This record gives sequence, structure tokens and C-alpha cells, in this order.
Amino acid sequence: MKIRQPLTLCGEQLSAPMHICGFFDSEDERYDVILPYLKEGLENNEEVLNILESTSYTDHCQRLSDAGISVEEKLANKQLKVLSADETYLKGGSFAADKMYDMVQEALINAKVAGYDSIRACGDMTWALKNVPGTDELIEYEARLNMLTPQHSCSLICMYDINRFSGRAIADVLATHPYVILNGKIHQNPHYIEPMEFLPTLLKRRKRSLQAEN
Repeated sequence: MKIRQPLTLCGEQLSAPMHICGFFDSEDERYDVILPYLKEGLENNEEVLNILESTSYTDHCQRLSDAGISVEEKLANKQLKVLSADETYLKGGSFAADKMYDMVQEALINAKVAGYDSIRACGDMTWALKNVPGTDELIEYEARLNMLTPQHSCSLICMYDINRFSGRAIADVLATHPYVILNGKIHQNPHYIEPMEFLPTLLKRRKRSLQAEN
């Protein structure tokens, strides 16, 4: 039986596994939520994985340091990993749902093998606004994560700038996350659709789109 690790997020006591979409309208709002969450994970013998734009690396590490995290030490012992979108979501110059799913699955397995009690991850989804090849597979990937996360002790936050994503994109993101952070609070998401129900609908939509293009 999996161990359900306690965690604190937005002041709420929760338990893993969790797949969460976080909607934020500023950097400060985002860090108000994730800094305590990341710090708690490091203190609780969990692996902490951050994925963000490469241009944000220095600022991100400074914010972690200001929150009392020994960034250099945690990076050195690999309990903390700070990666860029270019070496994860966009590795090889494009996005592919299969590729990223396998990468997350490998990270979850490796964290357990390394002796960590759980893994916490935050991913900045700004890369999806660049229209690189494969971006249309993002929602498929988000839906499929809901078949992976229940198999592991983990919590994954997909962070979206609510001012930059379209209404349609936000609706799809809501459909693929059981939990949502909005206005600094976490809620069980009433708009969530189970992947086995949502994925066939997504496939039909893609087919209609391709037919319309042709």
C-alpha cells in the first residue's frame, strides 16, 4: 500500500498523491504559494523538482534562498532539482506527450529508489505559449498524468499565468486536474473529468480539427 504523505499547501493539510493546476496572476502570488510547500518538502525528506524558464533560474534560486532554503547544499545532494523547460518539456526542440510522461514516470521511480519518501514538483507552463511543435499534445499529457500520479507518493503543481492563457486553454486545464489553486486557495476541482472519459473526447476534437484543416 502506498504511503500517503502529509503536505501543507495554501495553508491546508492535504495528502499525496495530488495533481494540481495553479492559476496565478503575478510572480509574487505564485511564490507565496509554492515557497512554503517546497521548503516543507525538503524538510520532510522529499525530492523537490522545479521546472521553469531558463531566464528565471537566478531569481528562482534567490527566492528559495530568501525563504531559508540551503539552495547550494540541496542542489549538490540532488534533493533539489531546478531544471529548465528546454531540457524537460521542450527537450529536442519540441513537446511530445509520450516523451514527457515517460520523463515524469522515470523521475518518480528514481526518487523512490534514491530513498525519498515522496516527490514534490512544480512546473511553469509558460513554454506552452511559444507554439513549438507538439504543443497541441499538452492537454493529452495533463490528462494522462492522472493515470500515473495515483501510483506514486507525489504532488505535482502545473503553474499557469491566468492572464496569458486563453479561456479555452484554461477550461481544458481545469478538466485535467483534480485540484485547482485560485486566488491563493486550493480547492477540489468540480470541473475535473476522469482521463478515461476525457481522452476519447479530446481525440474526437483533434480529428474534427484535422478535418477542418483539410
